Amino acid sequence: MKLAIAAILLSTALGAAHTASAQIKIGITVSETGPAASLGTVEKNTLQLLPDSVAGQSIQYIMLDDASDPTTAVKNVRKLVNDDKVDALIGSTTTPNSIAITEVAAETGTPLMAMGAGAAIIEPMNEKKKWVFKSVQNDAMMVEAIVQHMVRTGIKSVGYIGFSDATGEGYWHALKPLAQAEGLKIAASERFQRTDTSVTGQALRLIATKPDAILIAASGTPAALPQKALKERGYTGRIYQTHGVANNDFLRVCGKDCEGTYLPIGPLLVAEQLPESPSRKLSLDIISRYEQAYGKGTVTTFISNAYDSYLLLEHAIPVALKTARPGTREFRAALRDALEATRGFSGTQGVYNMTPDDHVGLDERARVIVRIHQGKWLVDE
Repeated sequence: MKLAIAAILLSTALGAAHTASAQIKIGITVSETGPAASLGTVEKNTLQLLPDSVAGQSIQYIMLDDASDPTTAVKNVRKLVNDDKVDALIGSTTTPNSIAITEVAAETGTPLMAMGAGAAIIEPMNEKKKWVFKSVQNDAMMVEAIVQHMVRTGIKSVGYIGFSDATGEGYWHALKPLAQAEGLKIAASERFQRTDTSVTGQALRLIATKPDAILIAASGTPAALPQKALKERGYTGRIYQTHGVANNDFLRVCGKDCEGTYLPIGPLLVAEQLPESPSRKLSLDIISRYEQAYGKGTVTTFISNAYDSYLLLEHAIPVALKTARPGTREFRAALRDALEATRGFSGTQGVYNMTPDDHVGLDERARVIVRIHQGKWLVDE
């Protein structure tokens, strides 16, 4: 009898030890193909550089392509949480895709690190949004920087053209009150689809209102379409873009029509031009690793979106491990709580100070205005 009891106790102890060392699983959906591919490919490449263990626990990354489609992103995430039993999620590349998958994150109690810019991904805070965090500056924060730059440089009127989806609407709803507060006249507002091949009508209507500047609220290579159309039809005013275009593919497609464009971006892309800081050091490190893996001159701002998502999880995982084991609902909840408690944490984007009401936690240190000059990103002095 004593031997039988001892065997049972040993078996139980071994089982507990095996469970305690269970592998952490992180599910990822990115837009490797489709209109947002120039963003998603960089995020995929960055995530492939991540370490295979954190706090003594091995990590398995399961990555899927959502083809820039919200419906596919939801299917991916359902598979990741239901079939692969992931402990956390990273994704997706765009605001519409990120918003779409928040429902699944909340429904299954799985913390999500989103990589879209839209504040609507995490606002307004409620029982569903409490499972969702962001590694990327909110659209409103970046529009504020744009409006401040316009006012400081004498712009009096602005035209607007953006994607006809959650990205375009997010920037539009951020621009309207900020422009009004600063006395900026909004001359016209237009929309276009990510897959459009012509925006001639929208460009002509914008030019007809004679705005001093035009803000293009889009991302990736599709954002070059309205800029080229405006230039081809003689627009000579100033053009602003968003941080959604800060990659070499956009520069390649837009070509000479990009010259003189202003936009706000995170610190990584111009890290060498900035003063010393923890974010600069982190940025230069991942830039070096990225270029070693993928070639010189391949760096884009979207490295930050993916890398900071990982860094925030890496910071939270040891905290969650103190109270729960990977592969359990309790661990996912502990991970969510640890993310929300993140304070004073430096990433490549800036310093994160999460709160129960703010699941991005970035401030003005996470943005810098740059100007495109001869195919390069130059910090605007």
